[in-house]
Amino acid sequence: MQMQDKVTDRQLSDEQSREIAETIREELARRRISRQALAEQAKLSLSTLEKVLGGRRPFTLATTVRLEQALGVSLRKGAAVVTPPAANDVAPDSLGSYAHRAVTWLEDVYITLRPSFGDKDAIFAYRTEIVWEPKVSSLVFREGERTDAAYEHTGEVAVPHQSGFIYLVIIKHGQHRVITVSRPTVAGEMYGIISTLRAGPGSQLTPIAYVPLRNVAKPSLGRVGPDDANHALYGKHLRRTVEESFALFLSV
Repeated sequence: MQMQDKVTDRQLSDEQSREIAETIREELARRRISRQALAEQAKLSLSTLEKVLGGRRPFTLATTVRLEQALGVSLRKGAAVVTPPAANDVAPDSLGSYAHRAVTWLEDVYITLRPSFGDKDAIFAYRTEIVWEPKVSSLVFREGERTDAAYEHTGEVAVPHQSGFIYLVIIKHGQHRVITVSRPTVAGEMYGIISTLRAGPGSQLTPIAYVPLRNVAKPSLGRVGPDDANHALYGKHLRRTVEESFALFLSV
């Protein structure tokens, strides 16, 4: 036991520590997650994480392994890929081969916002829950409290490391419905587009936003009109989708 403790407490070289710190900073920026969130996932104190990222303390092997497990990537050059926790705790390759512990920051209940198809001045709002489902070994999303309950969807969540985006996917009777969103902001919001079909014209792209339920004091669901207390807030989130370039609509 003492020998094992000495190995895991071994300090990495200054060069290794600089390389690892740079990789972590890139991952934080790409995924749009905070240092506090990463520290919690890796079961480290924020103070420890700040010191190693700032170069005030070298990385130890134990700290590096915890961060690798939290991020689901190898931080050491030439090191083997992090061993997944267990076969039923890793998503299939088609969804990104992510470990459950690497995506716990996505598990939450969100208010989903998109423009109302029937009323140009209204916003359609409903609940979406993202949770880990052991039966399929992946994150899944479940929609609820929609006024058009017949169209409530459940699907899988893809989190590929390469693209930096999150995909909520439904495949039913050969039809594909895909929602592409950014990594969460510091406040946990996700912004992007939903691809749907219109009978006749074909594909339709619509802005969409996912706002953690806890971020709204008294959420409104259903068709939210201009006279609703949350209409301005919801509209601000939807406009942010396009105004801050989370989704770009190019004109020809």
